[in-house]
Amino acid sequence: MTSPRSRALQLPTTGTSTRRVFRRRHRPARWRQAAIALLLGAAGTGLMLALLQLPERFDTFLVLSTALANLIGGVQQALWGLVQLLAVVLLVLAAIAALGLVVAGIIRLVRALWPQPSRRS
Repeated sequence: MTSPRSRALQLPTTGTSTRRVFRRRHRPARWRQAAIALLLGAAGTGLMLALLQLPERFDTFLVLSTALANLIGGVQQALWGLVQLLAVVLLVLAAIAALGLVVAGIIRLVRALWPQPSRRS
């Protein structure tokens, strides 16, 4: 299937033997690493201190219980809405089935009362 004219795929070569992707990354300076570590530690400590202040400013359990009650109420309302929608769909299907039965009954009644052609043997 390969023709003798096809050449092997050759990638262009550059002067350097290694590509930039595979070179080792330079580590940042020690003072920069230390500064980043101190900033991360200070941010974590500040966030912890702010979280410790929450119970004094807010009634945390009241907020939590209210949030859970609202969530449960929302889920309950959503499920109740789905049940009502399913009931409407079932009622529509029952109405369509009833209409189909009435039409089928009328057709059979007309066929039964329609004069049949006489069969002569």
